[in-house]
Amino acid sequence: MNITEFVERSLGRWRSQRSAHHLAFGHFEAIQSVIDIVAISLDDPAVVDLCKSYNVDTKAAVSPFRMSWDGQSDWDENEVLKGSCILVPVPDPNYPNRGKLLRDQGYAETMAAAGNYYLTEDETFVLVTEYDRAAAEEKIWFVNPNVRCRVSLIKTSAGTGVVTASFSSEIRQVVKNQ
Repeated sequence: MNITEFVERSLGRWRSQRSAHHLAFGHFEAIQSVIDIVAISLDDPAVVDLCKSYNVDTKAAVSPFRMSWDGQSDWDENEVLKGSCILVPVPDPNYPNRGKLLRDQGYAETMAAAGNYYLTEDETFVLVTEYDRAAAEEKIWFVNPNVRCRVSLIKTSAGTGVVTASFSSEIRQVVKNQ
């Protein structure tokens, strides 16, 4: 599988159940979310701006998409976890299963970020992103076309300790014609 196939398989609306273990606080959290993943064009102004900010030619990018989420946590029932970000894959021309993933908003810190991704032989997408104060490692794989799993680790910036570990099961909402 290459990044274009991975993005195509990821498009749609997903219901996510995530369990997160915040080791620094000794706390367990359950989060339920709806995640929308929608393809956007390479000439979308947000894609062009994001590529420019990383000195990446948009011709090198493939399959940009917008990911939006709306969720609730049992940690703080009044807190609504809502947001969106633009993601732009930039495959390595020499290794099609590797590349950079540009984001206008990061996962571990709310700042623009560029992570390194690769796809394994068993079709697992692995993304490693370093931030100012932390590093994130995410793995996503498909159980079948409408079910995927995701594990995430947030580590200290030195990579020596895990701060948060989470597991998500995500089920695509299939809309049936009436």
